[in-house]
Amino acid sequence: MPSILQLPSIQLPHSPPLTSMPAIRSPLTSASRRKLVLSYAPDWIITLVLAAAFFALGHVRGFRRQFSVDDTSIRHTFAVHERVPDYALYLIAIVAPVVLQAAINVLTIRSWWDLHNSLLGLILGLSITGSVTNIVKITVGRPRPDMLDRCQPISGSVDPIYGLSNSSICTLASNSSKLIDGFRSFPSGHSSLSFAGLGFLAFYLAGKLHLFDERGYAAKAWASLLPFVGAALVAISRTMDNRHHWQDVLVGSILGTVVSFFCYRQYYPSLMSEVSHRPYSPRIARADDHVGHHRHSVTRTGYRDDHPTNEDIVDSGPLEGTVLRDGPGPLREVWRDHESHEEETTALRPRDNGIPMESV
Repeated sequence: MPSILQLPSIQLPHSPPLTSMPAIRSPLTSASRRKLVLSYAPDWIITLVLAAAFFALGHVRGFRRQFSVDDTSIRHTFAVHERVPDYALYLIAIVAPVVLQAAINVLTIRSWWDLHNSLLGLILGLSITGSVTNIVKITVGRPRPDMLDRCQPISGSVDPIYGLSNSSICTLASNSSKLIDGFRSFPSGHSSLSFAGLGFLAFYLAGKLHLFDERGYAAKAWASLLPFVGAALVAISRTMDNRHHWQDVLVGSILGTVVSFFCYRQYYPSLMSEVSHRPYSPRIARADDHVGHHRHSVTRTGYRDDHPTNEDIVDSGPLEGTVLRDGPGPLREVWRDHESHEEETTALRPRDNGIPMESV
C-alpha cells in the first residue's frame, strides 16, 4: 500500500508530460520583418546623419577667440607626433567596442537582436557626442595650449593697450588647417569620443555581468570599469601632447560618459534589473502576441514602477529572450489616452450651477 506522501502522478490521456512539451518557436514573417525594419530605420538614419555632421563640421572654420601673447597657458610646444592620433582614436573608440561587444554577445546570450541593439546604441552615442563636440568647438573657439607655436606671431608682437591680440598677428596662413585647429581646444574630442565608445562598452559589460546584483564581486567591478581606464588614458594623453587644457579634457570626458549612458538606456534595461543582460524587445513587440503570462505592474501613468525581472522576458516566438517593453506605446496613442483621461476627469468634475462648491 503506497504511502500517502507518495501520491501517483496524474496525467491527462493523450497528453505528453508538461516537462517534455516543446517550446513554441515561430519565425518572423515577411510582414513582421518589414515592420521591424521600418520601425528602426529612423534610428539608423538619424545616427548616420549625425555621423556625417560630425565629419562635416570638422571642416568649418569657426570662431577664433582673442588671446594674449603673454598667456603662458598657450605657449606650449606643438607636438608633431601625437600619442593617440586620429586613426588610433577611431580604433579605440569605435572598432574595439564593436569587436568586443560582438565577442561578449557570442560568449554570453548569443542574440542577434542584442548585437543589433549594442551596435545601434554605440554608434548613436558616438555620433551624438561627436556632433555636439564639434558644434561647441567651432562656437567657443578656445585657443589650444600650443596655439602660439602654431601661430608663430610676428616678431615683437605685443598686446594692444587695454586689449588682446587676435589671429591677424600670426605669420601662418589664416586658412591653414593647422591654425584653424589651434582654436578648437574646448572640449576635447579625443576625450569625449573615447568615453562615449568605451563608456558604452563599460555599461554593456556591466549589464552582462550583473554588476549591481548586491553581491559585491571585485572582479566584476574591475572588469566593468576597465574600459573607462582606457578612455582616461586617451584623455590624459591630450594634456601630455599639449593639445588640450585640463578643463577641456574634463568636460569632454563627462560629455562622452553621459551620452553613452543615455544611449545605452534607450535599448537596455537598468543595470540593477534582474534581466540587465538582455536587450529590450523591438518596439513592434506586444505582450499578447509573444508571451502567454506577463506581469503588468505599472503605475498610474503607464510606466513600470520597478525594474524588469525574469517574468518580463519574452519566452516564445521570434523575439524570445528579449525584455518586453511595458511602457506607453507610440506617442499618438499616449496623447490620445491623455485626452481621453482629461475628458473623463472633466465629466466627473462637479459643475458649478450657482450652488456653492462646499455644498456639493
